[in-house]
Amino acid sequence: MPVLVLASASPARRAVLRAAGIEPVVRISDVDEDAVAAALPPDSAPSTVVEKLAEAKANAIVAAGELPADCVVVGCDSMLLVDGELQGKPYAPEVARERWKAVAGRSADLLTGHCVLRLIDGAVTASAVDCSTTTVHFADPDPADLDAYIATGEPLQVAGAFTLDGRGGWFVERLEGDPSSVIGIGLPLLRRLLHDVGLSIAQLWGDPPG
Repeated sequence: MPVLVLASASPARRAVLRAAGIEPVVRISDVDEDAVAAALPPDSAPSTVVEKLAEAKANAIVAAGELPADCVVVGCDSMLLVDGELQGKPYAPEVARERWKAVAGRSADLLTGHCVLRLIDGAVTASAVDCSTTTVHFADPDPADLDAYIATGEPLQVAGAFTLDGRGGWFVERLEGDPSSVIGIGLPLLRRLLHDVGLSIAQLWGDPPG
């Protein structure tokens, strides 16, 4: 049975896969995301940026080796597109606050790049890359609520300074697109990419319970 290797430290991505019937093997890449993005042509499309970051993460895991003989490596990267500019993780409270000022009461596109690498005996036999886009309509949080949210630290380590599956979900009015991609890994797109490299979802579910 093929093993899905998730090239991400994100507990949210892992939780999405687990809830969907797949127990991933987690490998964390040490890719310098800022360096990868900076090396791209300045006129690169936003979708290209997140796709290249996802590719870099997946390829780094393959290069590190020590993977199951029969596996598929999945790399992802999410960024929020606001007024034509991509936003990654804010890291600092003051940055998170500025980003919320820019999107409060408005909408923005959450882009998630996906890279799937099929491996047999350590060699990549097939690959597929694509990006999902979901429009997020944000609420205009009460200032005290926003301060309390930022103080939790939750928005500091996530693209666009918000989560859908955590406290940030209180401040999302609605979505146009795939909710799972906003959490970090889009199941509909991943299903299609897995098909492109010759795998079905049923192969990754393993044996049925009982």
